[in-house]
This record gives sequence, structure tokens and C-alpha cells, in this order.
Amino acid sequence: MDRQTSSPPPQPPAAGPDQSRAGAESGPGSRRAAAQRLQMRQDLTAAAMELFATQGYEETTVDQIAAAAGVARRTFFRYFRSKEEAIFPDHDDTLVRVADLLASADAEEHPLDVVCRGIKEVLRMYASTPEMSVARYQLIRQVPALREREIAVVSRYERLFTRYLLGRFDAAEQTPPGWQRGGDDDSMLAEVSAAAVVAAHNHVLRRWLRAGGHGDVEAQLDHSFGVIRGTFWPTPPSGARRRGATLAPGASGEGEEAEAVSALSASPGGEVLITVARTDAPLETVVDSIRAALAGRTPA
Repeated sequence: MDRQTSSPPPQPPAAGPDQSRAGAESGPGSRRAAAQRLQMRQDLTAAAMELFATQGYEETTVDQIAAAAGVARRTFFRYFRSKEEAIFPDHDDTLVRVADLLASADAEEHPLDVVCRGIKEVLRMYASTPEMSVARYQLIRQVPALREREIAVVSRYERLFTRYLLGRFDAAEQTPPGWQRGGDDDSMLAEVSAAAVVAAHNHVLRRWLRAGGHGDVEAQLDHSFGVIRGTFWPTPPSGARRRGATLAPGASGEGEEAEAVSALSASPGGEVLITVARTDAPLETVVDSIRAALAGRTPA
């Protein structure tokens, strides 16, 4: 942790999203101030990353970060509460954008599609600065304190998506057939669906980061969304429509999707099947092995 024991100066109450937007829209001067604030946050983050990489996380102090960015210690604490927070400078703004996206979504759009669009905003935040994102990923793997901070950040998105999905279950036709309404199924489906979307995002993001930030990461995420939709929500609720492509690569059209049966809505008397596959195995091969196991035969 930071060797200096003095606490940061007291900060004024943070402005809420509505106040921030009102300030940003009040004129050119406010927009210029917002741009300068963003630039300072980026400068402090870059300075922190450089020092962490060259002299170590534990050995780096807030004073050193501020000096490397050319500002005073007090200025640092106007932007971040700790040196850990300086590594994640964009999540607060991204969380507000995602919350706005959920709140403004068309009620007729499939709820899981809305959540998938929301998590894609997080992916784009990382993809907008690939070099910084790769360096941050490498640093987080080495520093447990930063890993814990990352887990806390991710959980905020998951809770946001869970609340949104629970709100969409107010309509009688929003849940797949077989789910019990008014009981534990609503909250369980919301939490499991939200967790699956976040886990898919994290899986795709880490694979992209390990590859040095190269490749079409959005296409990879869209493919993962297709798999999740087919597992948890095989058919859209009555009246719900989807935006953009909705099928996983290889699917032929709406006929296949309409015939799909959710593994989670099957008879509760059935046995549980566990299958193991390599992460680089083609999806078709994995599906064939599952079908063979269900049929009681050895896959070819």
C-alpha cells in the first residue's frame, strides 16, 4: 500500500449523472473543462502505470505519481481516491452510460439483447485504448490488490444487469416457458443471465488482451452472446424483437432458433450431464459430443 499515511483532503460531494450532464451541456466552456478533466485523468493513469511497471506497485507512492504527471498531490486526490483507483479511470463514466442505455431501451426489445448491448459498452472502453488495456491487464495479474479492485468493479455491472432483468420480468410473457413466476425463478434467472453475459465478456476480453489487443473482439463477443441466448433464452418472448444479428455463427435462421429447447427449462426429473471440451474445440464438435452423451454413445 502507499507508504504515506496522511489521508487525502476532503472532497466535495460528487455530482450525480444528471448534474454532470447538465454541466457538460451548459456551453463550450464547460465542455472544454470536461475535456481537460478527462485529459488529466488519463495523464495520471499513464503516470501510475509507468511507475508501477518500472519500480513496482507497492514501491510507488501517490506523491510520485502526481510528480510524474506534473501536478501536486492535492490535485491527484481531486481525481482519484487512491492509487488503486487510478488504474480504472473510466469505469464510473461507463457505468453511467450503461445505466442510461438500459433505462432508454425499447420495452419491445429482448431483455437479454439489451444487457448484451450494455456490456458491449464496457468492451469498447477497453478496445478504445488497446495498449493501455494490455498493460493494465498484465499489471493486474501481478498485483493482488488490483485484482480485488477489478472484481469489485465487475460486480457493479453484474448487479446493474440483474436489477434491469428483474424489472423486465414484470410482464407475464418475459420469462421462458417452464420458469415459475412470482417465486425464486425470477431472481435466479436474472442473476444467472447477468452473470453469464458478464462472464462471456470477461472471457472474450481476456483472450483478446492475452493476444496483445489484436483481432475483432466485438465479433468474438457477438458469437458468445449467440451461445448464451440459445442456452438461457432460446426463443424471444411474445412481442419482443431483437436488434441486429441474433444467431450464433453457423445457425441457419429463425427456424432453428424457434426449435431450440432451453437446457434450463427441461423436466426437473432429468439427470445432470457434465461434458468436458477444449476451449479451442469448434462449437460443432462440442455440440456433437453433448448429443452423443445424451444418446448414450461414444462420439466419433
